Amino acid sequence: MTGNQDGYSAPAPAFHVRKILTSLHRLWWVPVLTVTLSAAAAVVYVLKSTPTYVTTASMWESEKLRLPGGELFSEDPQNEVGNQSELIRSGKLRQLTLARLQTLMTNGIPQGKDGKPLEVGLTVKQAPKSSVFSVEATGSDPVYLQIYLDNLINQYLEYRKNVRKVVSGDTLASITDQVLSKERDLKADQDALTTFERSNNLAILQEQGTVAGGYLERLQTQLSDYNLQSQLLEATVLEKGPAGEVTTNFTGSLIDALHDQSSAPSAATTGFQSAYQQVELLKIERAKLSKFLRPKHPRIVKIDEEIEKSQKLLDLYGTQSREQLAATRQSLRMKTETVKASITNWEARVVEANARIAEADHLKLNVSRTQSLYDRLVTLLQNVDISRNIDQETLAVLEYSKPAIRSYAREESVATLTVAGGLGVGLAIVLLAAFRDDRFGSIFEVNAALGNAVVGLLPEMNQTKQGSMALLETNDPRFMYAESYRNLRSALLYLPIEGERPKILLITSAVPDEGKSTVAANLARTLAMGGSRVLLVDADLRRGHLHEMLSMKSEPGLVELLSQPDKLDQVIQQDSVENFAFLSRGGSSGHSSDLFLGRAFDGVLVRLRQQYDFVVIDSCPVFAADDASTLAPKTDGTLFVVRGNYSSARLVREGLELLHQRQSKILGVVFNRADTSARSYSYYKYEDYQAKNGESRNGVAKLVK
Repeated sequence: MTGNQDGYSAPAPAFHVRKILTSLHRLWWVPVLTVTLSAAAAVVYVLKSTPTYVTTASMWESEKLRLPGGELFSEDPQNEVGNQSELIRSGKLRQLTLARLQTLMTNGIPQGKDGKPLEVGLTVKQAPKSSVFSVEATGSDPVYLQIYLDNLINQYLEYRKNVRKVVSGDTLASITDQVLSKERDLKADQDALTTFERSNNLAILQEQGTVAGGYLERLQTQLSDYNLQSQLLEATVLEKGPAGEVTTNFTGSLIDALHDQSSAPSAATTGFQSAYQQVELLKIERAKLSKFLRPKHPRIVKIDEEIEKSQKLLDLYGTQSREQLAATRQSLRMKTETVKASITNWEARVVEANARIAEADHLKLNVSRTQSLYDRLVTLLQNVDISRNIDQETLAVLEYSKPAIRSYAREESVATLTVAGGLGVGLAIVLLAAFRDDRFGSIFEVNAALGNAVVGLLPEMNQTKQGSMALLETNDPRFMYAESYRNLRSALLYLPIEGERPKILLITSAVPDEGKSTVAANLARTLAMGGSRVLLVDADLRRGHLHEMLSMKSEPGLVELLSQPDKLDQVIQQDSVENFAFLSRGGSSGHSSDLFLGRAFDGVLVRLRQQYDFVVIDSCPVFAADDASTLAPKTDGTLFVVRGNYSSARLVREGLELLHQRQSKILGVVFNRADTSARSYSYYKYEDYQAKNGESRNGVAKLVK
């Protein structure tokens, strides 16, 4: 991660499985402790608990003789096991069994500490794909347990038999009442049918109904014919001739047809047709002569007279036709009324006959229905009586109980649950600790929390007896440790940034004891070993101890240099490492952040930038004093140190945000003291590549082999 000019932003810390595994690796003793305590509690419980004995008896569904009507009793096969289990374990059977045992056991029933009979646990199971039921009894007295189970099974079978008798008796009484009731209903229906047949001959009624129906059908046909004739007459009255008169020719023909469709036309009809033809012929002839003759011509006048005479004759015939039409309409009306009256009369006869026939059918149906119900009830009564008198109990004892044996099932269950509970509590504690612990355990957690900000990964190394760690030296034997700092040096040299490479570097952290001073000293020495001119500056003016780590003087130092900037060469100290120089913190400074804000410090930085390739400044933690946030904007970049399994993600984010608010250029995060035993750490573990006297440490030996 390089400086972000638009604002520092990183994703919120995510909780990963890797963190849980890390917490489990660190707190492995917690689940072990909880499991141990729970196992101890289980052992104490087992030792103090009352011994439990178990015995088992079995029953089976025996062969059944199939008799007609003898299989009325049935159970739901889906609920059979549940019914058996609940019935055997019911309080009713327990009471019956205890009552029976009181008469059989001369010494009385064993009692518990509460003065009540010993409690017996019962479990009913069915063997897979079979009709065998096993009853398991558990208790603390093995002798009493066996006697109790045998008597319970016998009592259960006897109880089922008694229940069957009671049910069959009640059912028989109920069906008998129904039979007597239906017998009375059947007799009443038969008497009603007999009384009806005495006063009504069904054969005659059916014949009368058939005859009346046929005659009624003919009357309906005749009425339809009369209605059609009336409609034709009405249509004739509405038909007008050329002069607005009724067409006499058509009327006369219609009347003749209505009177007798098979007879010849009447004289009036024939005369009318002849006169009508004569008039039409005269009109045609006059039309021809009108083309050549004047209206006053004698021939025209003569033809007009003949037409007038013929027209008068037609009018005479028309008058006669209208009178005949009126008479015919009146005759049809009278015939229609007569037929309608007959239809009404015969319809009443048909309805009466059909009603009597329907009543007879209804009475017969009642008798048939009642007879059917009566027969079914009689058959059912016979079947119930057979079932009641025949013992159909199919559940029989397959094997009585054996001597009870000691059972450790309860103890095993309690021990398993206790140990599992202890393990669950331990894991829950570890999980809770992992959730509440936001310290960085691996590089993956740092990158997840800070957005791939790690530029250097430094391993955890063994410290000296004094609690400190020796600084890097030339040809340092700590291969992994030295290579980690060389990797950090390369990351600084090849950071993907624009412009000049950062020369003045600030090393800081969020809180104390995160190893920033060690990182600053070793990074400066590693840069110097690479050939760069490096100055290490101890800017922690309050508690700086780099001079102790380097075995150099604490004064004069930075404080004196800021008061006398011209004495730069006098306060610089040299180390055994070539190209490496050191500037200690100096004497007491009071408010050190005030010194960093002065122009003297800016001038010192300008001179140091000119004389050295790199200036590594070690400052106090961000949340310890304001020095780091004051120095950061004046440097070319800041390296933020976090310590594995120590630095809080929340504090680190807040510290980076504070530096960003001060316009600091954050180059990245250095993950210090990473756990090299973790699977996530795979850097620089191949020590065969470390050169020693021009050879690999083990390379020659391996080649010789």
